[in-house]
Amino acid sequence: MEPNNSFHCDVEDSPDDQYGNKVKTIKCHGRLVSETASELKDLVKPLIPLGGRIVLDFSDVNYLDSSGLGALVGLKATAIKQGLCRLELVNMTPRILELLRITSLTNMFSS
Repeated sequence: MEPNNSFHCDVEDSPDDQYGNKVKTIKCHGRLVSETASELKDLVKPLIPLGGRIVLDFSDVNYLDSSGLGALVGLKATAIKQGLCRLELVNMTPRILELLRITSLTNMFSS
């Protein structure tokens, strides 16, 4: 059962962006589902008040369910509300892009 629902993230300090903002890149691996969504929230939420940019790299996320999507929406809303950082999704698979499209969330995560 563990391999089917495994999820983990690697956090990297990336070079500052062209505006001098600190950048944290979080490379996500596995399945972002109800059993694992809290792991992402627990990792990212404390980074939001620090400001700068948080880049979630989804190149190795092979599945996203509604709980995972809810975690992303909650984190994005927190980042917008606090106004201190920019939360971005990059390297999304076609499947995840389609999920964002059919849930009308593409614009929320496009910038």
